Amino acid sequence: MAMRSVLLALLLFSPWLSAAEANGVPKQVRLVSEQWLDYTNDDGTGLAWDVLRKVFEPAGVKVLTHSAPYSRAVGLVKRGEADAWVGSYKDENDDNLYPRWHFDMDHIYALGLASKPAPTQATLGTWRLAWVRGYDYQNYLPGIQGNFREIQRREGILPMLEYDRVDFYIDALTEIDSVLEQAREPGHFRRTHIAELPLYLAFTDSEQGQALRELFDARMEQLVRSGELKPIFERWKQPYPFAADSQPR
Repeated sequence: MAMRSVLLALLLFSPWLSAAEANGVPKQVRLVSEQWLDYTNDDGTGLAWDVLRKVFEPAGVKVLTHSAPYSRAVGLVKRGEADAWVGSYKDENDDNLYPRWHFDMDHIYALGLASKPAPTQATLGTWRLAWVRGYDYQNYLPGIQGNFREIQRREGILPMLEYDRVDFYIDALTEIDSVLEQAREPGHFRRTHIAELPLYLAFTDSEQGQALRELFDARMEQLVRSGELKPIFERWKQPYPFAADSQPR
């Protein structure tokens, strides 16, 4: 039975291995990401790392993970020291190759004082906003002109809100929750859902990057149709962002 299972696995995966070899796909992919708790942990654990291993490793491409602040991660890919960075928004950077398929969705929230009116997509641009440098939410959220500031790190966000230096801090839900954990009186603050943004890998603009991108798209198509990624999201207690008939975003 064990030998039969091994032979079946080889038959299932051999088309992918042959396609990878024929298209010059390397035997490993170097992925770099900011550390997001239980998503891209420094030790290689987390939802995103598990999803990306499921995409690449059955096709014979070993996933190597590395952690760096977001702006540095982008720079490593631009210099060819990594093959792709994790968690880019669509066409965020003209110097990189973007796949058709996203691998997850970013749940974007605004954090502010509970005493302020809750923002909406229609009113968001009228408020004083802040977010971490490099995230460039002005390109992805409606109505935002120049009324925002970029900060270097997430420490000190709550005092900024309390002392009325900004009205709302914008970030993904997991990061908003992490900031809220620092509050002595969480009830003074309110988080408001703003948008859902697809998350992508941003590959190097090279033959190797192109081959990895093509493999990524082919594998994501297969995994979304089969539902094989769903148990990973369930294991990490996160919403599953796909249906069997989902299309690239």
